[in-house]
Amino acid sequence: MLNDIRYLVLEDGTVHEGYKLGADAESFGEIVFNTSMTGVQEIITDNSYTNQIITFSYPLVGSAGFNFEDSESLLPTAGGVVVREASEHPSNFRCDENLDQFLKRHGIPGISGVDTRSITKKIRTGGVMKAMITDSSDHDSTVSKIKDSTDATDQVASVSTRTPYISTGRGPRVALLDFGKKENIVRSLNHRGCDVTVLPHDTPAAQILDMKPHGVMLSNGPGNPEDVQVAIETVKGLIGKVPIFGICLGHQLIALAGGARSYKMKFGHRGANHPVKNLLTGKVEITTQNHGYAIDGNSLENTDFEVTHTALNDGSVEGLRHKSAPVFSVQYHPEAAAGPHETSYLYDQFIGLMTTEGGQTNA
Repeated sequence: MLNDIRYLVLEDGTVHEGYKLGADAESFGEIVFNTSMTGVQEIITDNSYTNQIITFSYPLVGSAGFNFEDSESLLPTAGGVVVREASEHPSNFRCDENLDQFLKRHGIPGISGVDTRSITKKIRTGGVMKAMITDSSDHDSTVSKIKDSTDATDQVASVSTRTPYISTGRGPRVALLDFGKKENIVRSLNHRGCDVTVLPHDTPAAQILDMKPHGVMLSNGPGNPEDVQVAIETVKGLIGKVPIFGICLGHQLIALAGGARSYKMKFGHRGANHPVKNLLTGKVEITTQNHGYAIDGNSLENTDFEVTHTALNDGSVEGLRHKSAPVFSVQYHPEAAAGPHETSYLYDQFIGLMTTEGGQTNA
């Protein structure tokens, strides 16, 4: 049984007593919530959660178990996991280990037995805040540590590949800038025949163009997009010279390169059921999302970009396209993993752009 006492302490002094889960370690980070009912392995291994403590609002977590194939990164960097109940005996023919075993193997501490829905409501009402998972019962000292702590920096650099590598295909050549990419981005491109070269986040535009790719993709990743100035400069050097498709952080970097502004959201969008309106078709699409920053729609007025998608829950910007260059982006995850696949057509749209705009100049 998971019955050793552990505490979740929030920056505002709130203390939740629960049971030890995962690694025998303390964890400090920004506490966020995810509303997904499934896809726990993919969520925890999404490096957009670097240094964040993930609260799952759904009460039973890990009932399908974990395997050695479905992770979105080999070395997950989430700061911690908070659940109401952790399934100790998952049931799935592909299961290799349970949640506790998975977290221990990756050195991620967690806590179970707490009211995750009350935590979710607190974050929704008051906004994201710092928190700590700890075994210490000296809560005043823990709160002081939390308040004295500083926000993490250089998160993208910590999760980006350090050396280029290729995931081979016979179709269009794609240069994928890795800001903390999900593996299913590569899979989605390979599935469509693309030859993908994964590049470090700080690869300059000139080096990318020298590779003569048919298109450039900007991945998801953690943290504040304004912290990744080197990538913003890279995108500036690519716009108008090669087709570009940005996802999540990549979407934000494209907007910033075009002169827009970003802002930190009160509690972000994290889940697999977020409705988005496609302004080009009028259709509503259900999307997977994981972001705490967004683009200020008003800041786009004097830029070369126009809004193509908006969130139905709060009206925030969910998609952009350049008015003349072959550049577009979305704030959500069309590759899903986990989540619905109804926006996967965006990869086909990218293939089409590379065929018409990138293939002739870089064949």
